[in-house]
Amino acid sequence: MEKRLIARGLLAGAVAAVLAFVFARLFAEPVIGRAIEYEDGRTEAAHAQGVHEHGVELFTRGVQGNAGLGFGILIFGIAMGALFAVAFCLVYARVESPAPRDLSLRLAAGAFTVVYLVPFVKYPPNPPALGQADTIGSRTLWYLVMVLTSAVLAIAAVWLARRLGARLDAFNAGLSAAAAYLMAITMVMLVLPTVDETPAPMRDASGAIIYPGFPADVLYEFRLVSLGTQLVLWVTIGLVFAVLAGRLLGKRAERVESSA
Repeated sequence: MEKRLIARGLLAGAVAAVLAFVFARLFAEPVIGRAIEYEDGRTEAAHAQGVHEHGVELFTRGVQGNAGLGFGILIFGIAMGALFAVAFCLVYARVESPAPRDLSLRLAAGAFTVVYLVPFVKYPPNPPALGQADTIGSRTLWYLVMVLTSAVLAIAAVWLARRLGARLDAFNAGLSAAAAYLMAITMVMLVLPTVDETPAPMRDASGAIIYPGFPADVLYEFRLVSLGTQLVLWVTIGLVFAVLAGRLLGKRAERVESSA
């Protein structure tokens, strides 16, 4: 049964990846194009001042925006679908008489919040034109630390809610566990380093601005579209898996009842 659920998770992740790619291709690529235009203009302004930076473009923008983007989202979606199915199996086995479809939707909402939304608050994504090449390793590391910490604290909050359920009603136990999670994750956000590499205005030797800083509207739109892409991904995983798992587990329940 677990293998069949995981197979359905893979399918849900693939469907979600396709929809997320379409969303990102329609809404994110134009914003990324504006960010690239800014980077090119800033590079030209730097060259005019005698500053020369040489970079090698391994892949063209067409490859990055189509095959590269699609392949990356597909791999991520399938991986998240598989992990989602594993988490569903673990929770389903420990919850008394859960409704598979309801559990799938709640689990998807929780995964979106814990895996993406909370880390997004501390380390929001930036367009490819932002950030320094020599800091990409440290930025990626701190983001992964944030994701893993959020996931571990969320699991601890679920455990705490179950322990408090013996003393409190379900609502107050869940509320207390959520409050503990928020307090702990806030402390983690305060401890982890802040990353801010948004380009400031470029100035010449006299201090005059020769090229503006990175447009705030482009940065805002990119982060909003990134949030929307992840929302499409997780909503689709939750809905598709809810239908597939609901049919599978419903048939299993019918067979059990008929054989009883």
